[in-house]
Amino acid sequence: MTMLGKLLLFALDIYLWIIVLSVVISWLMAFEVINAKSEQAKNLLRLLAKATDPVFKPLRKYVPPIGGIDITPIIVVFAIFLAKELVVKMFFHGPSIVMM
Repeated sequence: MTMLGKLLLFALDIYLWIIVLSVVISWLMAFEVINAKSEQAKNLLRLLAKATDPVFKPLRKYVPPIGGIDITPIIVVFAIFLAKELVVKMFFHGPSIVMM
């Protein structure tokens, strides 16, 4: 049972880092640190979009951008931390504060 809990925590951590990478890449492209016309950059963005859009798109229907900034990644990160807390409580019966 604890192996399943560890696997869920690992999957949530991986998805968290995918979101962080997606946000950082989008900022780097917005500030023209990474060339947006580069084929490698386009492929990376497509890959990250395939991983994040199934979660972000439904949220974007209800959460508008604030000042032109998309806050859906922040909401998903909070949801991931809550999910990690729930996994720890369900599978490990341990302390509730999960560190990143």
